[in-house]
Amino acid sequence: MTRPPDPTRAALVRLVRDEGRRVLATLVRLTGDLQLAEDAVQDATVRALESWSSTGVPAEPRGWLTLTARRRAIDLIRREAVRTGKETAAMFLLDQDDPPETPQTLRDDQLRLMFVCCHPSLSLETQVALALRTLCGLSTSEVGLALLVPETTIAKRLTRARQKIRMAAIPYRVPEDHELPDRLAGVAAVVYLLFNEGYSASAGDDPLRPALVVEATRLARLLSELMPGEPAALGLLALVLLQDSRRDTRHDQDRRPVLLADQDRGRWRRSLIEEGVILVGHALRRCPERPDPYVIQAAIAACHALAPTWEETDWDAVVSWYDVLLAVHDTPVVRLNRAVAVGELRGPAAGLTELDCIPGLADYPLWHAARAELLLRVHRAADARTAFVSALQLPQNSAQQAHLERRLATIPTC
Repeated sequence: MTRPPDPTRAALVRLVRDEGRRVLATLVRLTGDLQLAEDAVQDATVRALESWSSTGVPAEPRGWLTLTARRRAIDLIRREAVRTGKETAAMFLLDQDDPPETPQTLRDDQLRLMFVCCHPSLSLETQVALALRTLCGLSTSEVGLALLVPETTIAKRLTRARQKIRMAAIPYRVPEDHELPDRLAGVAAVVYLLFNEGYSASAGDDPLRPALVVEATRLARLLSELMPGEPAALGLLALVLLQDSRRDTRHDQDRRPVLLADQDRGRWRRSLIEEGVILVGHALRRCPERPDPYVIQAAIAACHALAPTWEETDWDAVVSWYDVLLAVHDTPVVRLNRAVAVGELRGPAAGLTELDCIPGLADYPLWHAARAELLLRVHRAADARTAFVSALQLPQNSAQQAHLERRLATIPTC
């Protein structure tokens, strides 16, 4: 056993949660029962937090959790007065010795569970919420923030989804090839939102969650290998690579956010940019008539990645790509990002006009923060202060909160 240096409760919770979602995927493969697996993994995580706080983190935390969860699943099955054939089969699988778990097997387990969560009998919104909560380990609150939906609404969706899966006996299996397209939209959305949570954490002290970025990138690669002709899969992989190319420059040594305009482009990872740009080209050639939303977003990311400086960014191309994106994926957040680009292309007043016409973002801190910055540029300091205060009242990670507080402090009070 290796004891971590002065572990904190938050760090242990993060570790257990990150490992627990992988264990869940493995246990569902063994039992074929999502609810049973969730109950067993939940018990194992509770025991881990109790044990590791005093004894230290084991050398193989995932192995510890898997063994504990398997034993708990066996106990839960044995407690049933009458076991169904499915439960008997699960007991047999749980009692067997597994072959050594390889990285590929693990990825397959996660993908299987993701495709179960994204079953077409569920609405797209429910598919995404269920996968983010169960497979990705995000809290109900984090799922709500990712989807811009109240936490109570997400909780109800999850309850109804689990009931439907149980009552409809939705099988735990990788779909046949002909079934994949019907589930791709949900799976892609889950990977994208998982990446976003890792790239810019919605809450907590850490502005980045690198483990989630790595996992989302791995899943995006796996999807592109599974469905190499699908523009969405190619575009999604291109998008996460191009975004992640800037990871090392997005925060300074004190974990303070560094705006895109101020980032050291010489430290961007050129290998990821080159791979991403090539993927964008391949994806665009596969969807000439109706571009896929992920492909368009990747094209926008490529405009930023290829610009030598902020001032040399092709803002006309960026705004044009956002216009195309709105034609196929019109959302308030897309309109927000377009408005910011319009502010660079046509001036802050034009961008502010666009921002003020977007409905549904009153609870989104980045909308208020973007307004504040544009208001400052048109010399409306008092209104900018109000916008910053509104942004600070909404949930976000502590690094972003501190950034907004610093920006607010620079504005004269009179």
